[in-house]
Amino acid sequence: MASTSSFDIVSDFDQQELTNAVDQTLREVRTRYDLKSTPTEIEHNKDEVIITTDTDFTLGQVDSVFQGKVIQRGLSLKILDYQKEESAAGGKVRQVIKLKRGIPEDTAKQISKQIRSDFKKVTAQIQGDVVRVSSKNKDDLQEVIQAMKESDYSIPLQFTNFR
Repeated sequence: MASTSSFDIVSDFDQQELTNAVDQTLREVRTRYDLKSTPTEIEHNKDEVIITTDTDFTLGQVDSVFQGKVIQRGLSLKILDYQKEESAAGGKVRQVIKLKRGIPEDTAKQISKQIRSDFKKVTAQIQGDVVRVSSKNKDDLQEVIQAMKESDYSIPLQFTNFR
């Protein structure tokens, strides 16, 4: 009897790599000639990154450095959800960047629907913020992974627990 193979589609990122990107950005802001005299602060917690600085121009420069460091650390820019710029105390400007983690329900439904329509011998089940894909043939699962890599979703996708 053939056993069933499966893998999970998840959307997550390495928190330590993001912390490293924030630290490298702060280090570069403090040493770069055009930014070192600005009162720039970057706060990082589990769900968001907050950049506070004196002008819109400086905010754009710091954000550009931050995005470069995120890419350099092997993270996708799709994890960053920019909120509206807002004024902060003392005439400063604040940018809140929420961090995307997990697959939203509507995106999970899109992924599941695409798998069901493109691959008849494969089943996809939504389990919370994870999509479990299973099939009797491992080659079919490899094809699903390849198709998902080529698809463009608003979140980065990773493939785990391949068994």
